[in-house]
Amino acid sequence: QVQLVESGGGLVQPGGSLRLSCAASGDIFSAYGVGWFRQAPENRRELVAGISSNGTTNYDDSVKGRFTISRDNAKNTVYLQMTNLKPEDTAVYFCNAKRPFFPKIYWGQGTQVTVSS
Repeated sequence: QVQLVESGGGLVQPGGSLRLSCAASGDIFSAYGVGWFRQAPENRRELVAGISSNGTTNYDDSVKGRFTISRDNAKNTVYLQMTNLKPEDTAVYFCNAKRPFFPKIYWGQGTQVTVSS
């Protein structure tokens, strides 16, 4: 079992930055791959960035060069550094975690990011 708690969302102007955190508890977090997803109103949830247990990262094309995902296994936390934010980045951001070869996927409750002037 893994419990995930996201934080760091808020209101920011276009061009601004935010750092989201996904804090985990309950299991060996370093064994999990973690993804950041976002969901805007009336849109489906989409993958923004992911990081594997060995640190391999991947990004959606819409955020490449602007967002950076990283993990600190000593703190059981995965971060999403977001820079040069755009209004279209406005969404609720969720993190999820999955351990390879195990079917269970864990989700956090989400954190709102609003990019507006």
